[in-house]
Amino acid sequence: MIQKLINFFRNMIDNFLGLFSSDLGIDLGTATTLVYVKGEGVVICEPSVVAIEKETNRVVAVGDEAKKMLGRTPGSIVAIRPMKDGVISDPEVTEAMLKYFIKKAQPRRFLTRPAVVIAIPPGITEVEKRAVIDAAEHAGARTPPILIEQPKAAAIGVGLPVHEPGGNMIIDIGGGTTDVAVISLGGIVHTKSIRIAGDEMDMAIIEYLRKTYNLMIGERTAEEIKIRIGSAYPLEEELTMDVRGRDLIAGLPKTISITSVEIREALADTVQAIVDAAKSTLEHTPPELSADLIDRGIVMAGGGALLRLIDRRIAEETGLPVHVAEDCSTAVVRGAGATLDMPAQMRRRLMAQAKLDF
Repeated sequence: MIQKLINFFRNMIDNFLGLFSSDLGIDLGTATTLVYVKGEGVVICEPSVVAIEKETNRVVAVGDEAKKMLGRTPGSIVAIRPMKDGVISDPEVTEAMLKYFIKKAQPRRFLTRPAVVIAIPPGITEVEKRAVIDAAEHAGARTPPILIEQPKAAAIGVGLPVHEPGGNMIIDIGGGTTDVAVISLGGIVHTKSIRIAGDEMDMAIIEYLRKTYNLMIGERTAEEIKIRIGSAYPLEEELTMDVRGRDLIAGLPKTISITSVEIREALADTVQAIVDAAKSTLEHTPPELSADLIDRGIVMAGGGALLRLIDRRIAEETGLPVHVAEDCSTAVVRGAGATLDMPAQMRRRLMAQAKLDF
């Protein structure tokens, strides 16, 4: 009885403070966190990185400022990523990061409790869902935050008719996970989530240069290489790039020239894993929905979809038309934000809330 009264008054306070706040959609990604403000659009797109002071655990910087410190901090400061493979690996730091982004999204509002929709990978455990919910509540979100699977949010964000009785296939390549899903009538018919995505590509490039050239580079350099000359399919005109790093034998700075052919070789296993996930999902899709996909094709979203010609590679291997969504990097957060305008009944069908007593 006492707990019910506490929850009642807590909800009253949340609803009152919610009158002064703007509702938010959040894509809490491994590499990047994006925030959508209802009525304004995407207002934040910053790295999921937090710099903290070791002795005091004081947060020194978050987002863009913290990423600049990766690999360059003194011994007293450490720059970390609190998200790993799409889920929370450090709850306290994630809470601090969320609190920073929620306040930044509403700079002129105080004592606010916004309604928050958070996109999460499909298939995560109830414990991992609980960690997301706790972090959001402690960061100032109205109770409880709404959870939606990332492929659903991505499909909504790119404009697919997910509530219709027809097959819609989405491939969302993020930083920590690649989510492939077939969606119909607002639900996921079949999905496959692999913890291989943009970060794994970066690590593959680092490992290739270490083995081939005895050159050690950092994550930021690997990401730059991927963006500038990375590809999943042979290019009409191959690219080259000068890369600076540390010679593992001499221990001195060193510069080498690499080609897009080499980087494609480095990314081969990672790209193949994504292709295999797409083919596996198609194999488990009901025949009627498979027939829909012949006409509708596959839509790609997420930052990883920007890898050159990855759509052509998947199209060649699956025999289906593949389209990269416009502004694919923000598809998930735009979809999460769009659910805020949906009728309550429709929104409930999309929710992926934890099965816990709130």
